[in-house]
Amino acid sequence: MRIAVVGGGPAGLYFALLMKRDWPELDVTVFERNQPDDTFGFGVVFSDQTLDTFKAADPASYGAIVDNFAYWDDIEIRFKDTVHRIPGNGFCGCSRRSLLMLVQERCRQLGVTLKFGEEVAGIETLKRDFDLVVAADGINSAIREGWRERFRPQVDLRPNKFTWMGSTRPFDAFTFFFKETDHGLFIAHCYQYEAGRSTWVLETDPETFAKAGLAEMDEAASAAFLEEVFAEELQGHRLVTNRSLWRSFPMIRCERWVSENVVLIGDAKATAHFSIGSGTKLAMEDAIALHRAFGAAKLDVAQALALFERTRREEVEKTQHAADVSLVWFEQLGRFWGFDPLRFAFGLMTRSKAITYDNLALRAPGFVAALDRLVAAELGPDARLRKDGLPLPPAFQPFRLREMQIENRMVLSPMCQYSAQEGMPTDWHLMHYGSRAIGGPGLVFTEMTCVAADARITSGCTGLYTDVQEAAWTRIVDFVHANSAAKFCLQLGHAGRKGATKLMWDGMDRPLDDGAWPIISASPLPYYPESQVPREMTRADMDRVRDEFVAAAGRGERAGFDMLELHCAHGYLLASFLSPLTNRRSDEYGGSVENRLRYPLEVFRALREAWPREKPISVRISATDWKEGGLSPEDSVAIAAAFAQEGCDLVDVSTGQTVMDSRPIYGRMFQTPYSDRIRNEARVATMCVGNITTADQVNTIVASGRADLVALGRPHLADPSFVLRAAAWYGVDVPQPVQYQPGKDQLMRNTPREREELTELKLKAKPGRHAAAQ
Repeated sequence: MRIAVVGGGPAGLYFALLMKRDWPELDVTVFERNQPDDTFGFGVVFSDQTLDTFKAADPASYGAIVDNFAYWDDIEIRFKDTVHRIPGNGFCGCSRRSLLMLVQERCRQLGVTLKFGEEVAGIETLKRDFDLVVAADGINSAIREGWRERFRPQVDLRPNKFTWMGSTRPFDAFTFFFKETDHGLFIAHCYQYEAGRSTWVLETDPETFAKAGLAEMDEAASAAFLEEVFAEELQGHRLVTNRSLWRSFPMIRCERWVSENVVLIGDAKATAHFSIGSGTKLAMEDAIALHRAFGAAKLDVAQALALFERTRREEVEKTQHAADVSLVWFEQLGRFWGFDPLRFAFGLMTRSKAITYDNLALRAPGFVAALDRLVAAELGPDARLRKDGLPLPPAFQPFRLREMQIENRMVLSPMCQYSAQEGMPTDWHLMHYGSRAIGGPGLVFTEMTCVAADARITSGCTGLYTDVQEAAWTRIVDFVHANSAAKFCLQLGHAGRKGATKLMWDGMDRPLDDGAWPIISASPLPYYPESQVPREMTRADMDRVRDEFVAAAGRGERAGFDMLELHCAHGYLLASFLSPLTNRRSDEYGGSVENRLRYPLEVFRALREAWPREKPISVRISATDWKEGGLSPEDSVAIAAAFAQEGCDLVDVSTGQTVMDSRPIYGRMFQTPYSDRIRNEARVATMCVGNITTADQVNTIVASGRADLVALGRPHLADPSFVLRAAAWYGVDVPQPVQYQPGKDQLMRNTPREREELTELKLKAKPGRHAAAQ
């Protein structure tokens, strides 16, 4: 087999050596347009976990790498006048040039043909002359661009500007510097990669870049300017340039990585932002995965390439997602500039979701203990303390909305049960809400409860528009209050164009085959092509629906609910006014975001006037429609701020479900960044939701200032005692009915022992295992 590897970077060279090592009979040639000792940039970064992967893949090159790296265990954050140092991270820095030289030498030892300083033939010639063509030719891949119609790349050029420089200043930790100047904010990502050499990645936002005039400066002038900005941090050392051009980071994704006998690897197929240090890691792990695929396929090219793309894509996309979240944190740095430095440092450490509260408690217990004290201090006399005077973790601290105090930050998310009879909740709902409330959440939400019979999503949806419904809800509210410490929130909504549909398990959002009732919406647009076309609301409809909301709220007050939520999300009636995808009106209720807000705000004002002043009201919104042309981030902030100005106490931040062809990007805590933005830009309390599954994540979200409350749905469906178990894990006492006290006692006895055993195992596997190899 003849193999052409286009690109002599880490990915291409590593794949070549692995293939030649295991199948010496292969003809493997690496083509590199630059000379063997040419390199751009300074150092590369690998984690302990990545080094383990290299060790398993090729011990010989691993040994050469660890003999030539600078190792550090700490991350140091210098923000304003503070320094926070977090141990236990286990990273190494290695000169990019040294890495290339080492891997080149390993290739030569194994018999790989290395051709430097020459341009390769066109893709058609390569795929004809070689059995396999591996495109490892980087971000500006000629092969990818030559076959754009096949690989279908998408490139998102991010707004921040950055440049790579070097210095002779030594470091003993990966260090972040944050500097405020007259021009704006600057960031330096710094690490040592060999004795007397360190990498400095300098980053700033486009406004600061323009104000500082950096676009008009050459390399030398840029370096001189940045030496002034970071004069204190450089400690007398100079910045060094090496094609240190200012640029914007390209987020690259390809719909396909393989076409015929050609495969993309490394930056040619996918990029990961430098802020998580995973570019070279991803590239070399691509090489390892591709090599393994050839082993599994017994050198069958077609099978190996298909296997590579099928098995590797998920891991790459997970890393890209973490990198994307990280880069957005740096892009939106101004949002966090006013944070307490401790919370700022915690937010930086947890930005990509790979590191959490519990994880940091193992690495840096003093840091996390200080954070607990900060959260408690902000609450003043409301803060909860242990018997020894230490504060409870953030997830178990109370939160106040008007005169209502919620005992912890974990919330039973509103989840439709589709089990009502003529809008009336049944014994199912008594069991559902009662058992979850006993399990310990601070706040329980009803499912979307409809304000009229024709406001229902399905025939199984609950309502609050008759006396019998009011009586049924009163029974449930009384049970929750009598048997738990949970507060109970009534969520009111109107289905709009998503009404008269089947039960979830019979075809979610699909229209009823018979028995459908007429539906209304902001505009006459069906949800699915086969869905019923809603009638565009008239002013008379608006008056009627507004009054139905007010009447339902009155019933909710008599039933004893502690709080009210207005549902303006997920494409339902009020949401259909807010989104430009569903509001095509030409009157005063359509067009600008201010006009689209007009009717939902009218309903909210009426509710706020009718609902008791001492009781809070929240609003649920979809912060993005996950579709081009939908709600923008600026729209969402403006919408939240408008509701807050009218007396909204909490914005319940969800996303999507506005149109049937939306394309959400799922992942852990995937909707939390939208809550973060609204909370810290609109300056309103928020509740986040969406694939949040652990109390550890709740601690992380609350402590970092991304949300004030955290709603969990599926975890509560699977375990009604989710909060009780979390409380046992952290050694926190939560109320339980006397009937359940023996179970609680056993849980409180056994769980600390289990946690201690698990902690010991984690500490044994703590990063730092490669340090002695220096």
